[in-house]
Amino acid sequence: MPQPPTDSAARTAARVLGHPAVTHLAQQDRPAGGAAIDQVVIASGAGAVLAAVLLLLGWGHRSGRLTWLTRAAALAERGAGRGLPGWAALPSSVALVSLLTALLGMYWDISLHISHGRDVGPLANIAHYPILFGLFGIFTAGVIAVVLPLPGERPGAAAVRITRTWYAPTGGVLLAGAGFYALLGFPLDDVWHRVFGQDVTLWGPTHLMLIGGAGLSLVAMMILEREGRRAHAASGGGSGSRPPGWAQWIRRGMTAGGLLVGLSVFQAEYDFGVPQFRLVHQPLLIAVAAGCALVSARLWVGRGGALFAVAFYMLVRGGVSLAVAGIIGELWAAVPLYFAEALCVEVAALVLARRPLALGVVSGLLIGTAGFAAEFAWTHLAYRLPWTGDIVVEGMAMAVVGGVAGGVCGAMLAEGLEGRLPGRGHGVVSNRGSRNVARALFAASLAAFAAALVNCQIFTVPRGETATLILTAVHGAGEDRTADVRVELSPRGGLDGPSWVDITAWQGEGLHVDRLVREAPGVYRTSVPAPIGGQWKTLVRVHDGRELAGVPVYLPRDKAINAPEMPAQPHVTRAVTGERHILQRELKTGLPPWLWAACSAVVLACTLTLLIALGWGVARIARVLPEPARPASTPEKVGT
Repeated sequence: MPQPPTDSAARTAARVLGHPAVTHLAQQDRPAGGAAIDQVVIASGAGAVLAAVLLLLGWGHRSGRLTWLTRAAALAERGAGRGLPGWAALPSSVALVSLLTALLGMYWDISLHISHGRDVGPLANIAHYPILFGLFGIFTAGVIAVVLPLPGERPGAAAVRITRTWYAPTGGVLLAGAGFYALLGFPLDDVWHRVFGQDVTLWGPTHLMLIGGAGLSLVAMMILEREGRRAHAASGGGSGSRPPGWAQWIRRGMTAGGLLVGLSVFQAEYDFGVPQFRLVHQPLLIAVAAGCALVSARLWVGRGGALFAVAFYMLVRGGVSLAVAGIIGELWAAVPLYFAEALCVEVAALVLARRPLALGVVSGLLIGTAGFAAEFAWTHLAYRLPWTGDIVVEGMAMAVVGGVAGGVCGAMLAEGLEGRLPGRGHGVVSNRGSRNVARALFAASLAAFAAALVNCQIFTVPRGETATLILTAVHGAGEDRTADVRVELSPRGGLDGPSWVDITAWQGEGLHVDRLVREAPGVYRTSVPAPIGGQWKTLVRVHDGRELAGVPVYLPRDKAINAPEMPAQPHVTRAVTGERHILQRELKTGLPPWLWAACSAVVLACTLTLLIALGWGVARIARVLPEPARPASTPEKVGT
């Protein structure tokens, strides 16, 4: 497995950027909490400059003084966006490149935080730059789609009216909104750290905004493609400008694969091997991503669409892992397989392709059972912490709920993109009734997923238990100091087939995860020496059923948070406690519970706004650009 470089993230940034301020920061203790004011000012100034340039570009195009966007749009129409008008072709290309850039930066950044800990400052972390440019690129793509239509031009029947003579495509507005939502996560993240301390976890509320905005922007891109395709056909685009069926199939398959990539980023802590939540959380996330992305791919792309989406996903997601670990030299992140889930969807579609909601439900059931079994086996080959028998019953239940909820949402997404609402055209309900059915199904799917998600977050911490740590074969000094560790838990019979008992050491310029060898009931030992010096944070982690607990082996002194060193002693007995306070020492304590609830409510409100807006966009496309329901006797077409 590729090893991390010996330099810290800040020194890497200093070496690459060559900036004296960065070099100076690299020599200081890493602060905890919000960014330094000078870095906030610099970042805010850079954002203001980029926004001003974008505003100037849009104003120049709308006023006719600048023709750069017009020429770029015409070039995109003749290239990868063939068959789409410029206001859809150019933003789609910009968004795709931006998403790939942000994805690389996200996995690079996650790797750096796992192996090196906190940043010296946001500008000293080189991985932040591709994230920022990528997310700003997504926002830029949306803005381009909004400003490209000239005054008086209506870009399709579903266009949104902004002023008396200014219409913008719905997908463009939503794409800009998703980009803005993701960018909003950066200043809110700094505020969050100032209030609560640094939450060194992917699943911090503001971190999820960054990831969610980028991932869900793919839905906006799908809407934009639908609007552009219909507008191009309505304008009488000649056969010479119409893309061949296979080209459209590939373009849609890539977009659906991109959605799978975006929805899978939420699993990154499990990919790297340092999850801070129960193991049943992982099959839930995998099933939701598979259900939503692969069902929509099969219905929207056509035959083989789910398999192609997974192939594209593996190319992109696997490529990012190889780039981060093999080229940049940071940590390797495992990749969920998804091929079994895609095969489940394709098989179910042989019978249910004309019944989308039924396909979504059946595919979800297959994903939650057969797909769960396939991923179970794959984790034993590819993951640092494989699935165990401890999670089979609950994990499969969570996967079924996630798969069905995701499958229903995926079916509704694909049908909405093709201008069909549930029940329409079958003599069952009216158009208004169809919209009510769609809203109810969407809300029920979100509620089911939310309930499963809450269940996965509930854990307990054992009380009155202790662990005796015995260190032998101590070697080296500083960062290179290691030892064999024997762990004796008390009471001895407290564990029953645990999900994991391991030693995790991180943030010492690397990652060490060692699944301990069971010698006797409650007695475990390391299989390889564990690091116990320098800046490593080393602890024993225990996950059994709903229990998540930890025992510190070695923790360095941290002056920024006034935390003393907890030395690795040859023979010591320590209490078994909640692991969160060990993994995230930077979190502030003693804050009123209502404060966290209030701040989380703000993030939740922003998230629900984005989800509702995307749902509105899909419903608008289905309402304004309707297609007749597909009779069961009609042959299925690719790229309709």
